[in-house]
Amino acid sequence: MEYTRLGRSGLTVSRLVLGTMNFGTETDERESHAVMQRAHEHGVNFFDTANVYGTRPGETSTEEIIGRWFAGDPERRERTVLATKVYLPTGSGPNGGGLSALHVRRAVEASLKRLRTDRIDLYQMHHVDRSTPWEEVWEAFGVLRRQGKVLYFGSSNFAGWHLAQAQEAARERHFLGLVAEQSRYNLMTRWAELEVLPAARHYGIGVIPWGPLNGGLLAGVLRKRREGTAARGGGGHSAAALDAHRGTLEAYEELCARAGADPAHVGLAWLLAQEGVTGPIIGPRTVGQLDGALAALELKPDAELLAELDRLFPPPGPNGGGPAPEAYAW
Repeated sequence: MEYTRLGRSGLTVSRLVLGTMNFGTETDERESHAVMQRAHEHGVNFFDTANVYGTRPGETSTEEIIGRWFAGDPERRERTVLATKVYLPTGSGPNGGGLSALHVRRAVEASLKRLRTDRIDLYQMHHVDRSTPWEEVWEAFGVLRRQGKVLYFGSSNFAGWHLAQAQEAARERHFLGLVAEQSRYNLMTRWAELEVLPAARHYGIGVIPWGPLNGGLLAGVLRKRREGTAARGGGGHSAAALDAHRGTLEAYEELCARAGADPAHVGLAWLLAQEGVTGPIIGPRTVGQLDGALAALELKPDAELLAELDRLFPPPGPNGGGPAPEAYAW
């Protein structure tokens, strides 16, 4: 396993992040526990979840599944850098969501109870809250830090200027601020390169890409369809996206074949090669899928492969990509 620092913090995390959104929905509890165990065996120490995963009717709360696994052996918790999220509604009433001090207090206590732990290592805002002032957010988070209930703070789905707002407000309070940002980022979705990645690099915020294979489209979906092994990408939005990008995806899978690499590994390895990326979130539904994803760490794309990927999936902006404003202006 490869490790890196999480942003400018002193926290060491694995370069692949175990995403748990499938636990309790696509993956039952027994297999979920097996996936986490195998992750530790591989050296993956960074687990990501959210307080809303697995909370729809008929599902099992993902945080509770993780908590019961921790309870089986105290060493498991100590070997894990645990990240969860707050923002989306978890109850009825006008204060059931957002980043108000009231909701943050209720949400963190509920997450700690479900996760069966006394602390959250990385507490992430699941979305920016435009109605709560930063003074209130950082005051509430500062209380959690002083209580020892949260060690580090992060964000998710923030624009670049939101990162700047958050960090400058934290600086005024002499607070560490954000150390991580989860952003949708993959070969087919590169908008983060305009503002989010430059802002994150400037402020020392580690970027954690979610959706690294764009819903399975970058995982060799066309080959899997031919083989009859495709598990995702067969309906709804994915089907429309597949039809819209079929030609590019065919060229992508041919390029990966010539390179002797699995398309999923190429997509993950490309992200790992981007400056400022801590590590992408992988969301295996089975132990076998987790084992397969680890091979991405062994693939180091050379300059020729990276150039070919840029040709197939051009970065945003008419000027050949890069940060704003040069990507689209002089």
